[in-house]
Amino acid sequence: MAGVAKMTVLRLRNLLFAPGDSARKADKALGSAADGVILDLEDSVAPGQKAAARGIVGGLLPGLGRDGVIVRVNPRGTAWYLADLAAVVPGRPAAIMLPKCTGIEDLVALDHHMEALEVSAGLAPGGIGVLAIVTETAASLLAMDYRGAPGRLRALCFGAEDFSADLGVAPRSGGVYNAAAAAARAMVLIAAAAAGVAAVDTPWPDPRDPDGLIAEAAASARDGFSGKLCIHPDQILPVAEAFTPGAEQVRWARAVQDGFAADPGAGVFLLDGKMIDRPHLKLAERILGAAGAG
Repeated sequence: MAGVAKMTVLRLRNLLFAPGDSARKADKALGSAADGVILDLEDSVAPGQKAAARGIVGGLLPGLGRDGVIVRVNPRGTAWYLADLAAVVPGRPAAIMLPKCTGIEDLVALDHHMEALEVSAGLAPGGIGVLAIVTETAASLLAMDYRGAPGRLRALCFGAEDFSADLGVAPRSGGVYNAAAAAARAMVLIAAAAAGVAAVDTPWPDPRDPDGLIAEAAASARDGFSGKLCIHPDQILPVAEAFTPGAEQVRWARAVQDGFAADPGAGVFLLDGKMIDRPHLKLAERILGAAGAG
């Protein structure tokens, strides 16, 4: 029987969507500098193309030499969900993205389905991660508690467009979120922290507005998101820059880590004239992780 797999490390700064029914667009995205590429079987694929997209993505996965390949399947309860999983899990993507996640029950069911498919394919169970989009319906906010979720959960993702459509309003006005979208965004950050996983921000919808993207990505990084979804290759670099700590932040984080390593029993110490305590160590570890240095 297969052993328990070690989960692939996945950086989450910039995750680029590519439609699964276009091998050309998928190949272009896979050749990009994005940390992760999301091969999409859901929103970007018309109902009549679902089977074709599933075949394209399922055929691509086994031969890929690229890290960070994610597949967005169709939501649980649709006619396509189980067929999507059966087609792509044997190819061992880094993660499955579950859209329209309505609560922890969806993740428990997904975990069971993935584990059965992993074992059937000769893969160690648990090696494929999960990213869940948890705000695409208003009802999903009523069950925003993912503590105790299966261990393969890697991140909670904020989806502004579908959520606002469910409310019948635009998500932003002048670059500022409407009240409900702002509340949902904050809930994703809090729920992700409580569950001990990363939070990933919604895409900036207009590739022709780089200034808007830069401003929103900077705000996302300040607020505690680990990365941002991208819908165009031109968004990859600005988003990576927003979520990559600067040299001074890395220096500070290393100094904090070294300070506690030198005296593991210490509760506090002084650094650059300021008091450093244990919560700062958690921040330092996050900074080093975001920088790819820890």
